[in-house]
Formats: sequence, structure tokens, C-alpha cells
Amino acid sequence: MAKKHVPLRTCVLCQQIRAKRDLVRIVRTPQGQIIVDERGKAAGRGAYLCRNRDCWEKAIARDRLDHALRTRLGVEDKQHLLSHAQQFPCLETPSAAEQ
Repeated sequence: MAKKHVPLRTCVLCQQIRAKRDLVRIVRTPQGQIIVDERGKAAGRGAYLCRNRDCWEKAIARDRLDHALRTRLGVEDKQHLLSHAQQFPCLETPSAAEQ
């Protein structure tokens, strides 16, 4: 029996490659809105983050999401994403991400 293909994605901050369903997709919709796409199906430019609050906070603070989504996140967008990140545990990010 052949193994089923598991799509892989990379966290924009820590660069860890994981199964797509283990990461959270952030999307810039065609209308320019920034949304959290838990299902991974929304139309638009996407970026992935670990389910780790530390990755979310650092990616927002260091403008990594801005770069990945090819836009400038507004204050409201950053607040919305930071509030969403509160549901995740705060784990230490790998030292490679500190560079």
C-alpha cells in the first residue's frame, strides 16, 4: 500500500518544515484583508506559522509576515494576530531563528 502524500510547509520565522496541517496559515486576501485561515483553503497570498506563540510574536515584531505576505501589516492586523496567538503555548524558538 502506497503512503499518502503529506504536504509540507515552512514556518516563516523558525524555518521548521512541518506537515501543512500542523501550521497555521495567515492570508492576505485579494481584497487586502489579513485573516487567519485555519482550514488552509482561503484564496490569497499565504504564509505559515507554527502553533507557538513565540513564533507569532517574533514574526510580527520582525516584520517577517509583512515580507511573506508582500504587504505592510497595520496596527489592527497585528493586534488581531497577536490576540489569536494567545491560544498557543509559548515555546522557545530554535536558535537558528535568532539570526
